[in-house]
Amino acid sequence: MIPMKIGSMAVSTLDYPGKTSLVIFTAGCNFRCPYCHNPELIDGGDEVDLETVLDDVERYSEFVEALVVSGGEPLLQVDALETVLEHARSLGLATKLDTNGSYPEALEGYCPTLDYVAIDVKAPLHRYPELAGACAGGVMRSLEILRDSGVTVECRTTFVPGLMGEEDIEMIAESIECDVYVLQQFRNRVVLDESLRETEPPSPRRLREIAMRVRDRFRMVKIRTEEFGEEEI
Repeated sequence: MIPMKIGSMAVSTLDYPGKTSLVIFTAGCNFRCPYCHNPELIDGGDEVDLETVLDDVERYSEFVEALVVSGGEPLLQVDALETVLEHARSLGLATKLDTNGSYPEALEGYCPTLDYVAIDVKAPLHRYPELAGACAGGVMRSLEILRDSGVTVECRTTFVPGLMGEEDIEMIAESIECDVYVLQQFRNRVVLDESLRETEPPSPRRLREIAMRVRDRFRMVKIRTEEFGEEEI
């Protein structure tokens, strides 16, 4: 079997809403977000025999309810990803994919094997080159594909003071459709751009205030902070 390039695996009660999950963090990413909290995965990771990954998924399936494949960008490894998702489904696990949404054609093929997709909407589309180091590419097309797929769709944006303002969140909210929109707290402990270590994370209060401004555009709006975890607004 082909190898799968991964950074790590972890059991989580946070990454799949309402379920305990095994999370596989894949390595490699086509974006260069300055605030990336997993910069070691961009060009790092280890090649692991795919059979070993499948064995790990099966072993953990006795203790978890779901499999989450995150990154990095999992859709850079399409063949391995398909095998892992199908294996998880065969074991009765719910499946979730975390993606930057830049590979809509690949994403479309995975919809039958997914229950939940979380797309990181980095910025208003015109600011992607500045804030993601890449063009917005297929993000909107990915959301169109997911709209009628029956898959639960979460969009999430990390709010970084100084890099973006409240008006950026409003522009994002006006341009997307999803089941859940999540505003995430920037954290400065591990970042790609070391200069951002001097940037203070936004307070939970500020995130709540911003979330309130876009709440009417979605069925559900949440914030995620280090202090209080996940809160529905």
